[in-house]
Amino acid sequence: MVEMDNIEKKDLQGANFIKTKLEGADFIEANLEKANFIGSNLQGANFKGANLKEANLQATELQGVNFQEANLHRAKLQVATLYGADLQRANLQEANLQGANLQRADLQDVNLQEANLQ
Repeated sequence: MVEMDNIEKKDLQGANFIKTKLEGADFIEANLEKANFIGSNLQGANFKGANLKEANLQATELQGVNFQEANLHRAKLQVATLYGADLQRANLQEANLQGANLQRADLQDVNLQEANLQ
């Protein structure tokens, strides 16, 4: 079991965090490929440089989250709240952002190639 105060650089591939409260958690450079965060509250969490390839973040509260340089390739972000999130230089290639709230999100140098934004 990983302690929630020490998540940085951990290998949590395929981990389940369904409906979990992880506000302000540090996931810096963590491997979260195919992790499941459906319905979780991650407000203010730090995912800088994290690998979230094919992660499921549907209906997740991501307000003010730091996704700088994170890999979100093919991530599921439908109906997620990304209000004010920092996505600078993040990879959102082929990500599904259908119905996501991107108001005030920083999208500078984001890769949105083939992403679903409808």
